[in-house]
Amino acid sequence: MTTTTDSTSSSILSQYAVSNKSSTSSTSSTSSSSTSSATGSQSLGKDTFLQLLVTQLKNQNPLDPQDNSAFVAQLAQFSSVEGINNLNSTVSSLASNYTSNQALQASALVGHSVLAPASSTAVNTSTGLTGQFDLASSSSATSVKVYDANGALVKNIDLGSQGAGTVSFNWDGTSNDGVALSSGTYKFVASATVDGKEVAQTTYLPSTVTSVTVGSTAGDMSLKLADGSSVALSQVKSVGI
Repeated sequence: MTTTTDSTSSSILSQYAVSNKSSTSSTSSTSSSSTSSATGSQSLGKDTFLQLLVTQLKNQNPLDPQDNSAFVAQLAQFSSVEGINNLNSTVSSLASNYTSNQALQASALVGHSVLAPASSTAVNTSTGLTGQFDLASSSSATSVKVYDANGALVKNIDLGSQGAGTVSFNWDGTSNDGVALSSGTYKFVASATVDGKEVAQTTYLPSTVTSVTVGSTAGDMSLKLADGSSVALSQVKSVGI
């Protein structure tokens, strides 16, 4: 029943509370050294914490017993640590369920057309194509140029002046001369004149989803498109039929 044992137990309890609040912090104090020697390479669990508390009470100095307020504070630390551990387990479980639900919802997109950021896509010229781009501010002159697989300009779609917001454009699958073109991959370049300067715009083009790739989190989920490219689920602007 020595004061040294009491001091060491108190030190271990204090160190345990600190280590659970910040797993990334490090310390080179005597308290940390005592904890290391007492527990080795294993982390302290709530059962070990309680055992240390009981040991501290058994070995306290009868001439200088544990102060009631300190004892209550240590019990409060124990309850807080247990609550935090339970909360972490609950949040991890919810995150896992959320990811699974996202994957299930994303799998329903297979075979459907989505509107996603892309510069080129496969086009069935018999049905044409409808795309979009977003204007941050109004434009005095707006256009979309269509290029074939060889890089030749086949169509210039003049959209005139446009206000800020989403701008839709349609291509009927014909050239500037009105000749129907064959189906294939075409590139779309949108531009807008803002304050006298021509600014390139990001186009959103339709493409069919062929598969879904699930990462470790919902944010890592991506869709593989018919042209072989991939796009993050969060970047999809709209879903077609």
